[in-house]
Amino acid sequence: MNIDYKNSKIYYSIEGKGDPIILLHGFLETVAMWNDITPELSKTHQVIGIDLLGHGQTDCLGYIHTMEDMAEAVIAVLKHHNIKNANFIGHSMGGYVALALAEKQPEVVKGLCLMNSTFEADDDEKKLLRTRANAMAKTNFQNLVRMSFVNLFAPESKLKFKNKLNNALQIALQTPVQGYIAASEGMKLRPNRFEVLKNLKANKLIIIGKKDGLIDGEQLINKITGTDIEYIEFSEGHMSHIENKSELTYNLIHFVEK
Repeated sequence: MNIDYKNSKIYYSIEGKGDPIILLHGFLETVAMWNDITPELSKTHQVIGIDLLGHGQTDCLGYIHTMEDMAEAVIAVLKHHNIKNANFIGHSMGGYVALALAEKQPEVVKGLCLMNSTFEADDDEKKLLRTRANAMAKTNFQNLVRMSFVNLFAPESKLKFKNKLNNALQIALQTPVQGYIAASEGMKLRPNRFEVLKNLKANKLIIIGKKDGLIDGEQLINKITGTDIEYIEFSEGHMSHIENKSELTYNLIHFVEK
């Protein structure tokens, strides 16, 4: 389905009935990343997956898509369906978007799951890497995506889930260069939102991959100790929906039923 938004198109999928769950994909992903999980969640809930700005079938709005810009696009979909309260599950960049939304409209958030994601801002080293990657995207996009995408998986997962990895890679390669650069620039600009998450009156869960090369799980666990933010650790890497699918599905169902 589509809605018109700022003279552009936002694409989303919708399945099931019940209390709504909003699924927000990560960088270089689309709503398709949830295909194996949505059928289970939609047995008891209305599940809405949204293609974020510059990804999948959703248009680009400019050359910088801040997490706030993406959150406003998500809010437009919620308003279109008159959704006042929902559980949000955000993978990686989708978690950053969910946090930006929680800062803007905390009353809308019944629960927030950061899946292989973080409330931390980019450090200087990460910002520099994004800047270099954006320069490379303009001249050598396919190689850039292939190199970075493989690192999302734990070493043994690259062989064990070879077909799933290749399918996800093909989707990533269809991301427009403008969408890549705009999202990357937006991620560089995002602030630390630990206080937003800590103070949010909602169910809160962080899903951590023990072999995730992008997210420092130990740092997150240390930071949330003594708060009401819960966490679960899985055995593999950044792509829990592929590498730890059954455990993830079970825990997400438990999370949204709270």
